[in-house]
Amino acid sequence: MSIHSISPASGPAGGLTRRDALRMAAAASLALGAAAVLPASAGTASLKGNLRHSVARWTFPQQSVAQLCTTVKDIGFAAIDLVGPEDWPTLKAHGVYSSMCNGAELGLTKGFAGRAFHDQLVERYTRHIDLVADAGYRNLICFSGNRNGMDPQEGMANAEAGLKRILGHAEKRGVVLVMELLNSRVDHRDYLCDHSAWGVELCQRLGSDNFGLLYDIYHMQIMEGDIIATIGRHHDCFKHYHTAGVPGRHEIGDQQELNYPAICRAIRDTGFDGYLAQEFMPAAPDPVGSLREAIGLCDV
Repeated sequence: MSIHSISPASGPAGGLTRRDALRMAAAASLALGAAAVLPASAGTASLKGNLRHSVARWTFPQQSVAQLCTTVKDIGFAAIDLVGPEDWPTLKAHGVYSSMCNGAELGLTKGFAGRAFHDQLVERYTRHIDLVADAGYRNLICFSGNRNGMDPQEGMANAEAGLKRILGHAEKRGVVLVMELLNSRVDHRDYLCDHSAWGVELCQRLGSDNFGLLYDIYHMQIMEGDIIATIGRHHDCFKHYHTAGVPGRHEIGDQQELNYPAICRAIRDTGFDGYLAQEFMPAAPDPVGSLREAIGLCDV
């Protein structure tokens, strides 16, 4: 898919976005790419297997999809998030799974809360559900879009109506529609699905195992905190998780405020069998080392 369809708008502080990250790929040096492709296998240890790990493709713009496949396999897992149909053959050739598919959305701001977008979204998602199912994948991302002056309950009624037009087809094909929770304070001004309570109510209204939420830990820490308790209360609605450090959206180690090993133990203890995807923007000189460290922290 085009990266422009998943690119968030820049935050008020001018922070790096998904679109910015991939634009940087064109300027990234070949030396960095080569250095990051094959990290030393001597540092690779077997993972525990209690959680399934993934990494967001957009956070590694200095590597091609094929190079990122090599990187994740070397670290010890085999899934990449936010990959569209044009890159699925590369993933399959490397034995790497598309843990969260994309490509059907109109972007982050034009989502199911806007009735004006429904016909176009229904056409795109109906087609993409078939692509995902035929490829042997399961999760397909979707978005609420922005408020645009709507009352949240009006937006929820709109989203419910729009999603019901495609949910039966998703159920028939075994595809799960996953709406991402994003913060509207720093990164995505005016985004509607910005609190877990709103998303949970939408899940309850739809009442289908083929709809759920992408609980982005970074975004929800900014909006509401209470991460571990929320996971305990509403894990049945959470089909997928994303990580990143707060503040800054960088590495998830001890220089930021979230305790990721504890959070991951809480996720593990719910019996979660989906994917936990790293979505931080590496700031350290060795991005592959940062990813390796993050996987180690989350491998509980």
